[in-house]
Amino acid sequence: MGMTMVEKILAKATNQVSVKAGDVLEPRVDLAMSHENGALVINQFKDIFQGTGLEAKVWDPAKIAIIFDHRVPAESSKTAGNQKKIRDFVAQQGITKFHDIRGDSGGICHQILPEFGYVRPGKVVVGTDSHTTSHGALGAFSFGIGATEMAAVWALGRVLNVEVPGTIRVVCDGKFKSHVAPKDLILHLVGKLTAEGANFKVIEFHGPAIEQMPTSGRLVICNMTVEAGATAGIVPPDGETIRYLQKEAGVKDKPDIFGPDSDAVYDQMIHIDVSQLVPQIACPHTVDNVKPIHEVLGTKINQIVIGSCTNGRLDDLAIAARILKGKKVARQTRMLIFPASTRIYLQALKKGYVADFMEAGAVVMNSGCGPCLGIHQGALADGDVALATTNRNFKGRMGNPNAEVYLCSPAVAAASAITGVITDPSKGGE
Repeated sequence: MGMTMVEKILAKATNQVSVKAGDVLEPRVDLAMSHENGALVINQFKDIFQGTGLEAKVWDPAKIAIIFDHRVPAESSKTAGNQKKIRDFVAQQGITKFHDIRGDSGGICHQILPEFGYVRPGKVVVGTDSHTTSHGALGAFSFGIGATEMAAVWALGRVLNVEVPGTIRVVCDGKFKSHVAPKDLILHLVGKLTAEGANFKVIEFHGPAIEQMPTSGRLVICNMTVEAGATAGIVPPDGETIRYLQKEAGVKDKPDIFGPDSDAVYDQMIHIDVSQLVPQIACPHTVDNVKPIHEVLGTKINQIVIGSCTNGRLDDLAIAARILKGKKVARQTRMLIFPASTRIYLQALKKGYVADFMEAGAVVMNSGCGPCLGIHQGALADGDVALATTNRNFKGRMGNPNAEVYLCSPAVAAASAITGVITDPSKGGE
């Protein structure tokens, strides 16, 4: 019996000829990522060694990445203290994949890992963040774990008691219409599966629409597989994966390119013709409450947000800048834009996108996660309605349970910023 992508990766990570869904394994970890919640992991890690007489040393400092991105710059003395604690630990342990609050190498963790070539096809990647699923875009088995689990990974280099997940195969045919994007595809899929439809599963993407999709789009769809309950999303690596790693991430070695077996067993098969998709909107207060844009046209918006680990990449900013150039953000609407990394920020600056945004009336912010979950910058007032390119819209997500959040693509966000209401970019939005 053949194996799926993740089954192949886990077989390799456990030195087995084959594995199947339901097996319980302890795979080797190739990359372990944390952000500011690394302060909690440090506490748990030190507890492991308490009373043993052994020095608290991580298993491999070269395989640990820590990125400050949730509260940057620090908004309180408590956050600053936690960040200092992590800096001291990083120096003590010799961890080199550390991204502090810097203008030359900072950014959101789920952009930094691919951008710096830390993620490779066929590897096992874990992170103390649910959207670690993003990195399946590069053909890795990448998933989120808790602080206690991460502490064990730091000590042992393995994930304990991992049950091999079943896999849902999603085949995407056709070509996207103008103003329809990978974000619309994944919103449609989450709406179709529901928030629990892929619980403890992997979503494996195939088809011409995926093959023609750049890595930036693959990161979007894998990022949001967790919103359907999935353990991970994954795209089999191909020529685009090689191009991205070598041309954009500067990787010198040849990536491991492979796919699932032709006779792999899947729990479910889904076909989507992307040419039939229109812009999709996730309505309050769940990501699976997805509607085609025509059902929510005209909804008044107080705040527009473009950015995050989902849609803060250069092509996202290019789409928004093209729509906003020479126009103005509606007078009663606020617009916040935060690129996914400082490298992307610099690229957008050089291409004139930042000037286009500012001249339109948008506020361009530093790279970070704060506005997405409402813990740092951009919180909403009671009764406010936000339209965002982020990945979650739960009650209280942007800092206020008495506000509402709608999710969309960058094109929809930019078009709606001009009118102040939810607007279809293909119908008068530009």
